[in-house]
Amino acid sequence: MFALNTQTRASLKDLLHLAWPVVLARVGIMTMGLTDAIVVGNFASRELAFHSLAWAPHSIIVVTAVGLLFGVQVMTARMLGEGRREEVGAVLRRGLAYALQLGVAACIALIFVGPWALRQINLEAGLAEGAGPALIVLALSMPAYLVSVAAQFFLEALGRPKPGMVAMWVANGVNLALNLLLVPDLLGLGVDGATASCWATFWARAALAVFLVVYIVRLPEARALGVFNRPRPDPAAAREQRKIGYGGGSSYFIEVAAFAAMTFFAGQLGANETAAWAIVLNVSAIVFMVPMGLSSATAVLVGRAHGAGDGRGVLRAGLVGVGVVTALTLMVALIVWPTAYVMAGAYSRDPALLAIAAPALVLATLFFVADGIQVVAAQANRAAGDVWWPTIMHFVAYSLIMMPLGWWFAHEIGVNGLVWAVIIASLVSSVLLTGRFVRVARRLPQQG
Repeated sequence: MFALNTQTRASLKDLLHLAWPVVLARVGIMTMGLTDAIVVGNFASRELAFHSLAWAPHSIIVVTAVGLLFGVQVMTARMLGEGRREEVGAVLRRGLAYALQLGVAACIALIFVGPWALRQINLEAGLAEGAGPALIVLALSMPAYLVSVAAQFFLEALGRPKPGMVAMWVANGVNLALNLLLVPDLLGLGVDGATASCWATFWARAALAVFLVVYIVRLPEARALGVFNRPRPDPAAAREQRKIGYGGGSSYFIEVAAFAAMTFFAGQLGANETAAWAIVLNVSAIVFMVPMGLSSATAVLVGRAHGAGDGRGVLRAGLVGVGVVTALTLMVALIVWPTAYVMAGAYSRDPALLAIAAPALVLATLFFVADGIQVVAAQANRAAGDVWWPTIMHFVAYSLIMMPLGWWFAHEIGVNGLVWAVIIASLVSSVLLTGRFVRVARRLPQQG
């Protein structure tokens, strides 16, 4: 028992050492959106609705693409666990090439389909037209952003998450400065605040990608890791890398598409409801970056144990991740609950908007813990080799349960109804995915 406790403490120490910079990096991702929303919302609540609607289809594509790149992180961690350190450069090079392909395809799709799709969903008059230009600018930033994601996943799997964290917060500083510069100036030239803010995000993402790629190239061990070597043909490794990404991308697509649909349901209710849901979603998304970061750290540790053939280590790393995310998200919920009115007030001073947004944000704290557990459990499953069951479970929870309930509840009780649908779906997802992970880990060879 003492040996098991010692190993658990060691897993906890490794997780926290890796997780805190990853969590701060993930929080930094959403802080860009928060900065944009606050700056835009303080100029006009209607333009906050434009911003939210532009981010909805963009988020579907960007989060799906991030999931498709998850194989970079898992395969790098597995190869390190197997002792194949000199081959991880091939994983990176495949990942960067894939990121560019995905980025260009996503950019084209969003530009040509996104504005048209917004006009087809029966939004309040003028909302689709206002969101279109901002969506096009976000589309242009996709190639650079996905390159930065692949590079960040690689560094995290190497156990070097701090450079990615620092780069992300420097990029946030660039984004804030450009928001404060561009939004007032471009408003004077007739450009809406949402579009001006998205230009700030474009340049911040470009700076992030350049920094991370240069950092990797300049690593002292870059040559030993095979970063400069042309990857030798390895169809099996390439297929596995993409297969892991297909599972992650499918799950992310299901989840983010469901949440985008909830934004569209809010758009059918009116501009204030759309902006209020945007506030709830933005704060919740920032909170979600805590479990998202923990899920990446958990996946790295599970992947290393899986590569080493240590099933007991896989189970231990996954359950430690679930335990830590439960504690942290509960703490966050207890902080957000009493401060919800202050947080909502940071986005807008419109009393009518705050009367909708603040109560909904209070209610949203009820799904923080379950949402955190489900994302950590899903990534632990994939790192343990279980690619498709998490996707199926996400489909059940978010497509078959949350979306129908969201539409129904929204038209019955407004924005609070959207939140209740999320609470129910998150509870279902967390139970299914945690149970699945325990079953998968116990089937692996048990060592240690």
